[in-house]
Amino acid sequence: MSGNEPLKLRRPRHRLERRALGWWSVQAFVVALPPVAVLALLTALIPPARTWLGLSLGIVAAVGLAYVLAMPIWRYRVHRWETTDDAVYAVSGWFWQRARIAPMARIQTVDTTSGPIQRMFRLAGLVVTTASAAGPVRIQGLDRQVAADLAESLAARAQAMPGDGQ
Repeated sequence: MSGNEPLKLRRPRHRLERRALGWWSVQAFVVALPPVAVLALLTALIPPARTWLGLSLGIVAAVGLAYVLAMPIWRYRVHRWETTDDAVYAVSGWFWQRARIAPMARIQTVDTTSGPIQRMFRLAGLVVTTASAAGPVRIQGLDRQVAADLAESLAARAQAMPGDGQ
């Protein structure tokens, strides 16, 4: 590419670990279950309101089931990541998709994160912090070892570059 050609963005190459589907499914279930359980209990305990509560239960259960089934697949299709010698690039989101690029020279910290459900699926996240007011670049749903290796590699490359990371 010559110096006069504009840089064109493309989708990042790497998908997240397929185990992220299970992680997101469990997360969705944890979100969807409480309102369904409360409405089921109220429907059973309050006979005069059983019709309306039962209708509400059916609607909430249908929406919750759709969320549990659709959200993980959709997120897996959208979320991608890539690192190059010059930058970290991540695309995430569900309805509103966000592409974030962090130049290597602007990286200040690189951290790995994992909650209890992520650990059940041997997954971790990567948080790449820069001086940007938009916040860090986050890549969730990586294999735990890939996240650790990537954090180490990015931190070393950022340290070697002149700029904010030094």
